[in-house]
Amino acid sequence: MTANTSRSTVLTGIGTLVTNDPTVGEGPLGLIRDAAVVFDGGVVAWVGRADSAPAGDVGHDLDGRAVLPGFVESHSHLVFGGERAEEFAARMAGQPYAAGGIRNTIEATRNATDEQLQANTRRLLDESLRSGSTTVECKTGYGQTVAHELRSTRIAASLTDEVTLLAAHVPPPEYAGRADDYVAMVCSEMIDACAPQAKWIDVFCETGAFDRDQAHAVLTAGMAKGLIPRVHGNQLREGPGVQLAVELGAASVDHVCYTTQADIDALAQSSTVATLLPGADFSTRNKYPDARALLDAGVTVALGADCNPGTSYTTSLPFCIAIAVRDMHMTPDEAIWAATAGGARALQRADVGVLRPGARADALALDAPSYLHLAYRPGVPLVSDVWRGGELAWSAHTGHEKARALR
Repeated sequence: MTANTSRSTVLTGIGTLVTNDPTVGEGPLGLIRDAAVVFDGGVVAWVGRADSAPAGDVGHDLDGRAVLPGFVESHSHLVFGGERAEEFAARMAGQPYAAGGIRNTIEATRNATDEQLQANTRRLLDESLRSGSTTVECKTGYGQTVAHELRSTRIAASLTDEVTLLAAHVPPPEYAGRADDYVAMVCSEMIDACAPQAKWIDVFCETGAFDRDQAHAVLTAGMAKGLIPRVHGNQLREGPGVQLAVELGAASVDHVCYTTQADIDALAQSSTVATLLPGADFSTRNKYPDARALLDAGVTVALGADCNPGTSYTTSLPFCIAIAVRDMHMTPDEAIWAATAGGARALQRADVGVLRPGARADALALDAPSYLHLAYRPGVPLVSDVWRGGELAWSAHTGHEKARALR
């Protein structure tokens, strides 16, 4: 839900403004120095140099801080019970990651009350907001029965418009050795029940989860109910996930750590976004994606935090930006674009991830003069102010926080 504000707000004193609109500023990030932005009615009304800014009802002098579009988090798993810190410690001691660890969270999620799940999801959305994320996609996938997946979609839908039904995460314990039977149930009862609450359909196409035929069945069943496909693919080894995503015109294929040249070529010739999730690779000591090869081939790349209790328990896109620059050989400009406009592309959104007239007035300010500091000063909480729909949603200076619903 876009905020409806009756007063215009002018942000002045901006050291560097990232608009992601090269028609209004310099380079691919559309940079404007000594800039100002006007919010009115929940949208961006004007951007440009401060000496040309129109008057507004409310003014904020940012004293040389950088301003960026709000981060667009296009991959998260926030509706869950419990945590898996001991599993993380075991991995750090040498135990390899396997997809089956998800089953521990399935049990904890089933045992949690609705109130506990709602409170935990809100807590993580608050945390995301403090890191600068103003749009957050949220997946289900830890319930794995019709009733539990339905309540997960309802909880997610009460807090964000970007709800993904990840019914096919892994086969749950009661379907051990019977993945085809579980897929048949997902494709009928579960999708029928949950589709009205969701926008997207996702599947984990990976060894230990679902093979190509099973993933294809789930995605096409969801598409038949009006859901848009996404794919978890090629995380742990080369596999069919990327090609399946391209074949079905999926909005994104996420992880993409192990790819062939044919995979990269297929992505480059498609509209499917490659969403890279370095927090998961950091936490599992997995191979990082070859971001350089993807970008050089012309693939559209997004960055996500992949918050989940097993393999990436972080909501911080600034952290992921720093990893992408340091270990995935992305430039700071590429990483910033991927965490904002790239995430918007992965969600097929044109109204977020950009600061131009008509876009939603979602923005963040840094306690730094340039966006470059997000990679230059890793681990430092630089996000100082966050606006959603033109309203100040959080400020490090006042403790003001309104993250309760990203709608």
